[in-house]
Amino acid sequence: MTDYVDGYCERVAPGLWGEPLNSLSNLAFLVAAVLVWRLAAGNRAGRLLAVLIGLVFVASSVFHLVARRWAAVGDSAAVLGFVLVYAALFPRVFFGWRRWWFAPPAFLALTVVTAVLGGGLYLSALFGLFAFAALLAFRRDEYWTHFAVAGAVFALSLSLRALDRDVCDYVPAGTHFLWHLLNGLVLYLVSRTLVARLDRP
Repeated sequence: MTDYVDGYCERVAPGLWGEPLNSLSNLAFLVAAVLVWRLAAGNRAGRLLAVLIGLVFVASSVFHLVARRWAAVGDSAAVLGFVLVYAALFPRVFFGWRRWWFAPPAFLALTVVTAVLGGGLYLSALFGLFAFAALLAFRRDEYWTHFAVAGAVFALSLSLRALDRDVCDYVPAGTHFLWHLLNGLVLYLVSRTLVARLDRP
């Protein structure tokens, strides 16, 4: 768990400042957390999402500073925590379902399947965003476009993450920092959408 991780173009040696762009771009999560916190005044679900985004900021920052395996696990766990909580909130907030408990295990199972098939840990989140958009579009819910936009942004973000090691010869800084910037936007968009739905009379 203490193994050194050198998985990005920007990092060429150990050290706290080995990934300046990857580290600083995590501020996108902090900005998203603050904005969601302010939007969610008096809204416990929204405030919970803001705290979880804040944890993503901390975990990802630590990982890109120390570049150790244990920090990578913490980074992935923070993102997964946000996604599982959102998966639980979605059916309650947008469909009024009381039996929301099925959603987190279902999403976790989808994540395991996509990971085993070679899609990594994040492809399931992309499927989830477009599934949310499709479900809401079927119900003629105006918020379907919000998830469609978030899904499109995340698709671009996921592509840039995958490209990072392939462009090192041409872009020494890599593209992983763009993954952070766009993901901060995605987490803000989906959190803002949930808060807006809860605030609607």
